[in-house]
Amino acid sequence: MHDATHTRRALRIVGTTLLTALAVLIANAAPTQTALARLPGSRFVALSFGGVGLLARLGAALVVTVLVVHALRDPSARRPHETVAATLRALGAVALSLAALGYFDVPYRLPRTTLVGTVAVLAVLLPAWFVALDRGRNRAEGTLVVGADPRQISAALEATARPVVGYASAVSWPSGPAADGQVDTDGGDDSVATTLAEHERLGGLSRLDDLLANADVDTVVPALPHADRAEFFGILDVCRRHGVDVSVPDEHGGVLLAEEEGDADRRGGFDRIDLEPWGVGARVGKRAFDVCFAALVLCATLPVFALAALAITIEDGGSVFYAQERTTLFGDTFDVYKFRTMRPESESATPGAGDDRVTRVGRLLRRTHVDELPQFWAVLRGRMSVVGPRAAWTAEEELLLAETGAWRKRWFVKPGLTGLAQLHDVSSETPAEKVRYDVEYIRRRSLALDASIVARQLWRVATEVGSLVRGV
Repeated sequence: MHDATHTRRALRIVGTTLLTALAVLIANAAPTQTALARLPGSRFVALSFGGVGLLARLGAALVVTVLVVHALRDPSARRPHETVAATLRALGAVALSLAALGYFDVPYRLPRTTLVGTVAVLAVLLPAWFVALDRGRNRAEGTLVVGADPRQISAALEATARPVVGYASAVSWPSGPAADGQVDTDGGDDSVATTLAEHERLGGLSRLDDLLANADVDTVVPALPHADRAEFFGILDVCRRHGVDVSVPDEHGGVLLAEEEGDADRRGGFDRIDLEPWGVGARVGKRAFDVCFAALVLCATLPVFALAALAITIEDGGSVFYAQERTTLFGDTFDVYKFRTMRPESESATPGAGDDRVTRVGRLLRRTHVDELPQFWAVLRGRMSVVGPRAAWTAEEELLLAETGAWRKRWFVKPGLTGLAQLHDVSSETPAEKVRYDVEYIRRRSLALDASIVARQLWRVATEVGSLVRGV
């Protein structure tokens, strides 16, 4: 593994060096200089160098480019679009650094025309080179088993039929032939010690990020007893960021798989988990819709914000907003803000509890859904989506997880302000039914479905507000 890591690192540096030299030479060539100077509205001046002057400027460009690109390189980027985006971000920093040399009048700086030409050439060549390198890594078929208990790690190592690069564990056990019988398995099973001795321990769980960035791993098997929020879903999140597949033992599949029974990807006692239910295009489209819709709502309802804040303050003088910790992707948590509708210190973790403590203003805010408006800020920040499984309060969620382990299936998509469950008047008071609707949304996910849900929800809100006004 270490040899492959060092080889890839060397290829990145050598490739960056050679491509930068080529880009500078192309940009410095007289035809390139002339072409840039003749661009419509161009203020470029054709200026080519040769001999020592060219070598000195080439050396300065090489040092800056290699240092900046590899200092800012994102090792978790594996998908082509992620690699291209990460490389272009680093290249932007290179352009600023080289421009700064010119601003401070550093000797042997690149002329502006040469700088623009160099960056333009590198913007094509450098991402292509890194994508080609990552393609070789992505073709690797290596499995990494991750766990804490030697028996579970051993069982996963023996069960997988794919090539295994090793395992990562919270505890280090003796390895090699001398390790037989030295692993504490609480039962003296020598086969566990033998299996562990046959595979390399690559490090602890804290090194998982580094291992996935450098090892030839395309699949991770979490050999853990429970699908808990911190450790298990923390591993899944790291794998998602690195573009690595995850296969879990069958016993976890029932509480994690959102697919229909016949659609599940099962291989040799393992279930493959889809860490990215949305494709790249759908993710971009969904995010664009979220940003535009949230910005529009926030701008249009600014007067409503002011009136709601004034009413809450006049009623009891308490805080206008309250924050609540809720769950987002892969069990991570964030604070969501809403207009306060209950008396201070009156929250309960029990679903449906606390209705008798709602203030008069709060009751009006809830009936008109105005209390939800501050959540659009979380949508704008990317912690929530407009449509998705309703974000659950973490204190409440502990109770819901105890009732139905399938609640975890909701953690594979970003939570939303509204969803299928809300349209069918299903709340957390019936967690199994709510999960059924949330899983249905995950299975049917599409931008068209999102648009349909938003339209139906807007009509519903308008109808409720209209009924309220007519009743007054």
